Amino acid sequence: MKKETNFFQVAWGTALVLMGFAIFYRIPQVWPSIEELDIFRSVLPFIRFCFYLLGVILIGGGAKKLYEELLRPDEKNTGE
Repeated sequence: MKKETNFFQVAWGTALVLMGFAIFYRIPQVWPSIEELDIFRSVLPFIRFCFYLLGVILIGGGAKKLYEELLRPDEKNTGE
């Protein structure tokens, strides 16, 4: 028996994936202004790594949520 999909969970997963891709799209546009700030000069590689890691985590979390809601079979009713 197929489980009912929760619209809120699907919308939340889609929003997470879209925001992850938006971070990847926006970093090259914002990076020159971040490089101009002298306070961040010594930690620029770490900041860049953190921005990209944030994008990867958002995309991965959203994809996991969408997979569990849309593609995964109902585990409660199988094997009983």
